[in-house]
Amino acid sequence: MKKILVLIAVIAISFSSLYAQKSNTAAPSVSIATVDVETIVKELPEAIEADKKLKEVGTKWQDTIITWRKELESKYQQYQKQKSMMPTDQQQKEEESLQALNMKIMQYQEDKFGNQGELNALRDQFLEPIRVKVKTAIEAVAKEEKFNLVLDKASPIVMYSESKFDITYRVLDRIKRDK
Repeated sequence: MKKILVLIAVIAISFSSLYAQKSNTAAPSVSIATVDVETIVKELPEAIEADKKLKEVGTKWQDTIITWRKELESKYQQYQKQKSMMPTDQQQKEEESLQALNMKIMQYQEDKFGNQGELNALRDQFLEPIRVKVKTAIEAVAKEEKFNLVLDKASPIVMYSESKFDITYRVLDRIKRDK
């Protein structure tokens, strides 16, 4: 009886160590690095120049808005002073003129600084070559130094990963099977 228990124990230990070795060899080791993209971009002359150009354009547009707002304020104050002496139809005409100028200012501001505005389009235009340059350099360093995964320190963005670590389609397959 003792021999059977010892034999079962030996077999169990053998299988568990064999399984552990198999598990270790089946799972590839992953080498991870981090990069601070913001620091890299701050050091690039082309990024500094792009930022300078964007600030110049933005300042010019902002100055236009400030000038128009001063003009609107001046016209509004004049209107307030003369309002009591104006006939109703002229008051309405002046109010419509002030509203039109205000709408023009708001539309200009949205066109230049809104989410879909010209400043964002310019930013994307200036920064796209810089993004490509940084991404290419990150990939080159990762491959040279044999990193499988590179993460940006400032955000949860993966800057580079070897395709063998991408489990996207296995996850999709699992979701589809679990339906």
